[in-house]
Amino acid sequence: MNNVINSTYSIAIIGLGYVGLPLAVEFGKKYQVVGFDIDQKRINALLDKKDATLQISEGELIEATGLTISSQLDSIQNCTFYIITVPTPVDADMMPDLTLLLNASAMVGKMLKKGDIVIYESTVYPGCTDEECIPILENESGLTYNTDFFCGYSPERINPGDKINTLTKIKKLTSGSTPEVATIVDELYASIITAGTHKVSSIKIAEAAKSIENAQRDINISFVNELALIFDKMQIDTQEVLDAAATKWNFLPFKPGLVGGHCIGVDPYYLAFKAKKVGHHPQVILSGRQVNDQMSSFIANKLKRLLVENGVDKKGASILLLGATFKENCPDIRNSKVFEIYNLLLQMGYQVALFDPYADAQEVLEKYQIQLTTNLHSYDGIVLTVAHDFFLSLDYSKLKSTIAAVLFDTKSLLDKKIVTARL
Repeated sequence: MNNVINSTYSIAIIGLGYVGLPLAVEFGKKYQVVGFDIDQKRINALLDKKDATLQISEGELIEATGLTISSQLDSIQNCTFYIITVPTPVDADMMPDLTLLLNASAMVGKMLKKGDIVIYESTVYPGCTDEECIPILENESGLTYNTDFFCGYSPERINPGDKINTLTKIKKLTSGSTPEVATIVDELYASIITAGTHKVSSIKIAEAAKSIENAQRDINISFVNELALIFDKMQIDTQEVLDAAATKWNFLPFKPGLVGGHCIGVDPYYLAFKAKKVGHHPQVILSGRQVNDQMSSFIANKLKRLLVENGVDKKGASILLLGATFKENCPDIRNSKVFEIYNLLLQMGYQVALFDPYADAQEVLEKYQIQLTTNLHSYDGIVLTVAHDFFLSLDYSKLKSTIAAVLFDTKSLLDKKIVTARL
């Protein structure tokens, strides 16, 4: 195979979400790229130069002159590289759900040609590409792996809502199914990633590296969440403790809060799944997940206690939740734990409203049967659940039904002087 990356190569990006679209745009500035997605609504919006994820601007879409957007399979059949960036969630039992990944593999397998390279970016457990994806590619194509076609794995490191650490500014891990292919994959990504690349010795190493990145963050957050649970019983301000500890040079600046989304709240289950398959019960990983998964209940119950203490725990008290997305300054509502809080408060008998300037109201309605509110005044309890910058501009005195109304800041975003409690 030829190791030299050149502009005549054509690249198919399978999946145009938070990961796939920025990749398609950057490659589209240098190569002929087809961005493929089965969601026609998403395709139509991108053809109109509108990105609902807010990752890519209209100008950036225009700048990617080599990019074609399509939902038609024949548009990608002549490509050389196939980069798969579909979601890999967990099911109701917290087991890996590889449905989209395996479907994408089958689709690509049907059009593979000799010499093609399939690169996976979706987060998986170590060994998944070899064990699950490659057999499908072989079966659907009738070609032989590492003789007729080849594979690579380069895990995504996209941080939704982050306008500083964008795709090209984050070092990229790369790998390939043979040393030669690993070099080709590395050169391909190096041509667009200004932060550089880090080539590893095997696909399994790259998969494992990705799986521990978010597991590490999950465990660190679970530690400070457990501190919040402990200090709440001691009536100690957790954030003040963390600020004090952070004066030591090597103290890690993690904060307590909800852990949702499609990465930190999901990826550790992939690693735990594989660990169990090879005969090890992952105690630290799963204990961290257990702590983080109980934070929705803790926040709902603490709000109830605050309402009682402030004399506003009347029947049908009105509650406003500020923020529906899984993280700040981002429209992504996947696996957001705010909806758990919403339902818990409803079960407690409160009237609950949910406001978020970033979330798509129609998407929230379709997925959770919740109508986002536009009413921003007169509530007995207000809970800031997501640290959107927008919430810094609100007049919280006008949001309260009375002076005694509770303002519970779970993100330590607001001035401590105006809040009733912090997490």
